[in-house]
Amino acid sequence: MEIKEIKKNKKDFLSLLLLADEQESMIDKYLDRGIMFALYDEDEVKCVCVVTDEGDKTLEIKNIATKPNSQRKGYAKAMINFIEDFFKQNYSTLKVGTGDSLLTIPFYEKCGFVKFDKIKNFFIDNYDHSIYECGVQLVDMIYLKKDI
Repeated sequence: MEIKEIKKNKKDFLSLLLLADEQESMIDKYLDRGIMFALYDEDEVKCVCVVTDEGDKTLEIKNIATKPNSQRKGYAKAMINFIEDFFKQNYSTLKVGTGDSLLTIPFYEKCGFVKFDKIKNFFIDNYDHSIYECGVQLVDMIYLKKDI
């Protein structure tokens, strides 16, 4: 397994990024200013992650996505561990915003994140279509954070 920083042609990974953020215009808001990494295993991309500097020694995971046939194999957890280790010298907090979902919230909590904030109606106000996960419409953005 190898993780590489992607500095050029980030849109080449758009199909994977869209798994975690369904609207390209939303991805465009952070992709250029974000630092992108790709996790490769057996010479194939398995997972990508985009993080942004939010000031005050805080990083935000804007997008983390794993190929469907590679999910539940530890790739996203390995990516988060890499991000923490890579940035721990210059940052003290890692945060992530996600939908209130039975898939994502427990994953982040297992990775050591704790809930700390919520943005009401984020998915309704910012996306041009309804987003569903596990059969439930995403409405509010839930923020989680952890010290690194």
